Amino acid sequence: MTRAGSKTRSQYRCSECRRHTAKWVGRCPDCGTWGTVDEVVLSTAAASATRRAVVPASAAVPISSIDPGATRHFRTGVSELDRVLGGGLVPGSVTLMAGEPGVGKSTLLLEVAHRWAQTGRRTLYLSGEESAGQIRLRAERTGCTHDEVFLAAESDLQVALGHIEAVRPSLLVVDSVQTMSTAEVDGVPGGVTQVRAVTTALTMTAKTSGVAILLVGHVTKDGAIAGPRSLEHLVDVVLHFEGVRTSSLRMVRGVKNRFGAADEVGCFLLHDNGIECVADPSGLFIDQRPKSVSGTAVTVMLDGKRPMVGEVQALIGSPASGSPRRAVSGIDAARAAMITAVLETRAKLLVGTNDIYLSTVGGMRLTDSSSDLAVAMAIASASLDIAMPTTAVAIGEVGLAGDLRRVTGMDRRLAEAARLGFTCAVVPAGVSAAPSGLRLIPADDINSALQVLRDIGKNDAT
Repeated sequence: MTRAGSKTRSQYRCSECRRHTAKWVGRCPDCGTWGTVDEVVLSTAAASATRRAVVPASAAVPISSIDPGATRHFRTGVSELDRVLGGGLVPGSVTLMAGEPGVGKSTLLLEVAHRWAQTGRRTLYLSGEESAGQIRLRAERTGCTHDEVFLAAESDLQVALGHIEAVRPSLLVVDSVQTMSTAEVDGVPGGVTQVRAVTTALTMTAKTSGVAILLVGHVTKDGAIAGPRSLEHLVDVVLHFEGVRTSSLRMVRGVKNRFGAADEVGCFLLHDNGIECVADPSGLFIDQRPKSVSGTAVTVMLDGKRPMVGEVQALIGSPASGSPRRAVSGIDAARAAMITAVLETRAKLLVGTNDIYLSTVGGMRLTDSSSDLAVAMAIASASLDIAMPTTAVAIGEVGLAGDLRRVTGMDRRLAEAARLGFTCAVVPAGVSAAPSGLRLIPADDINSALQVLRDIGKNDAT
């Protein structure tokens, strides 16, 4: 009941994204969630009370006087994960790692728990999906048994908090946050309300006790993190664990990181006996052939801040019917079609009526435009039957006018190519700085790049 003289008014607010609406709706117009819009009664007297000033318990201090050592990173012992985290885990931080089922999240985090315990630090592994016996079998298979790794199969939040107080670990692994539940709030385990309440309680525990927490998160069929969007706002670090079942390659991508860069990538190989860090992944994406073959071109892409060398392979075939076929793997199909059109229109290379097959080596996905020139060179090499040298790379973006444009991070790309033994690079005009041992071949447009390819063929013939 409100006091006399105070006015009240009603609003409707989504419990998922906190969006306010003037009237009740069944589905939130902002986040699209059903059944989360509730009525909220607002009082003008209460609103005025919130504007009163209160003496703070602690005064604001200059930012330069705050000790930066309070957020120091501690290495996990898994080098590729430390790379993505910005140096390791920060005490009191909450890290969310999401990925598809079976991609290897539990295997990786069990390896982290083992390496953490090897340095004399205690780890608590809470599993709501598997029994302690199942985790023990995985630990035996991957060689991750240590006396400082404590296991508990528990899905109740209050009991889990009791385990934390009893064990007093410096690292807590929760597998997974969607299986944890609490009796203090309504909702089913894995629902919006339960996931938010569990994550909030674990975050408060991390901040008050200083324990670093690693949360495993599920993903939807679209690849997004399951649960409320506010889940990503509550945690300090968000990582995506990616991979396909047909390949042993796994990648951890940083999406959010309050303690470092959010665009780093870590590479792993998943085996039957555990998971292995790949410090130099470029070798996985290059077909090691002693002799050059037509239809291939090598490029250097940047995945976050990490340069990686990859190979594009093209095959030109005669169409079996009136409609030519386009098959791509690891390359954006729309961009491959655009490059094909540029080659036919601007460079007069008649490939539009042929079947074109494009693929990358080792399951690499070429996501940025720096691989355009390599795709064009691979198609032209297959069409003209001219092989590019195995020591050459092609880096550049192809425009619709047939022009070649420079891309970001060219110095890092060229340095990676020189480190791996490449001796020449076809690049857009204007790139001048080259590392020692690498010769630059500038090209103004796609015709100039194809002329470079023809000159290579003449040199090989002579």
